[in-house]
Amino acid sequence: MVKMADVARRARVSVTTVSHVLNETRFVAPDTREAVLTAVRETGYVPNTVARSLVMSKTDTIGLALSSISNPYFGELAHHLQAEAERRGYSILIADTHDDPEHELKVARDLHERRADGIILAASPAPERTLEYLHRSRVPVVLVDRLIGSGLDEVGTENVEATSHLVEHLAGRGHRRIGMVSGLAGLATTKERVAGYRLGLDRANLRYDEELLRGGSSDAEPARGATAQLLQLPDPPTALVVANNKMTIGAMRALRDAGLSVPADIALAAFDDFAWADLFEPRLTTIAQPHHELAATAVELITSRIDDPDQPARSIRLDPTLVHRSSCGC
Repeated sequence: MVKMADVARRARVSVTTVSHVLNETRFVAPDTREAVLTAVRETGYVPNTVARSLVMSKTDTIGLALSSISNPYFGELAHHLQAEAERRGYSILIADTHDDPEHELKVARDLHERRADGIILAASPAPERTLEYLHRSRVPVVLVDRLIGSGLDEVGTENVEATSHLVEHLAGRGHRRIGMVSGLAGLATTKERVAGYRLGLDRANLRYDEELLRGGSSDAEPARGATAQLLQLPDPPTALVVANNKMTIGAMRALRDAGLSVPADIALAAFDDFAWADLFEPRLTTIAQPHHELAATAVELITSRIDDPDQPARSIRLDPTLVHRSSCGC
C-alpha cells in the first residue's frame, strides 16, 4: 500500500508538507503544492480515511455537488434529488461547488472521504481534475444538467432545439433584432444555448450579430449589466432571450432601470421556468425543465452504477417544455 511517506519522497518534500496539501491546513507554495498533487496522482496514494472506508460496507449515501444552490433551478433540482434518493433508501450529502474548478475538486474529495457511495455532479467550466480524481478513486459518478460527453453516465435537458424554439417564436412575432444574455463561459449549457440561439436566428433567416450576444455569467447582477449594454447599442434589440432564471431577474431589473415596458417596448423570453414566473407582470414566457424527471433519472443512474460499476455508460437527454405567457407579446 502506498504511504504518505512515498508521496513525500517522490515530491521531495516532508511528510508534514504532504499532509498540509492534502488537508489544506496551511498555505503551501503553488509549485510545491503541484509537485505533491502530481506525486499523489503518480503513486495512486489514497488518504487513510478513505482507505479505511474501502473495507467497510456501503453507507447508503449519495454526494450531491451542485453549483449555486441559491439558484432557484438548482434548489428545486436538489429538492427532487433528495426526495428521490430517500425513496430509494439513500441519504444525501449536499455541497456547493460555486462553479469553481478548484473548489469543485475539494468538494469531490470531501464527499469521497465522507464515504459517499457515489456522486451526482453538475460539472464546473473545467471539471477535468475533478473527474480524474473520481476516476482514479473509483467513485461512481453521474453528471447532471451539464453534459460533456466524457463517457460517464449523464442526464440533462435538451438545450439547442429548446433555445432555438424561443428565438423562432420571437421571430414569428416580427422581431428582427433579437439579443441574448448567455451564461457563464465554459459551461456545457452555455455553449449549447448559444448554439441554439444561433440556430434559431438561422432558421428565421436572421443574420447573427455578435453585438447582440452578451455574457451574463449565469447570475443576476452580471446579467443586469449585460442587458444594459444591449440597450445602449445604436440599434438595440427589440426582443431578448435570457439563458437562465437568475439572469432573467437581472435582465428585468435593467429593463426597469431603462424605463422600458415588457412586452410593449421589448419582448422577453427565458430559459428556466420558476415558481413566480407566472406571477410577474408581465407573465414570463420560459423553457421549463423537467426537474422531477431529471432527478429520478440521475438517482436511477447513480444507484445502478453503484450496484454495477462495469455496466456501459448512458447519456440521456430529456425534453423541456415551452411555456407561452405574455412577456413575448403573445
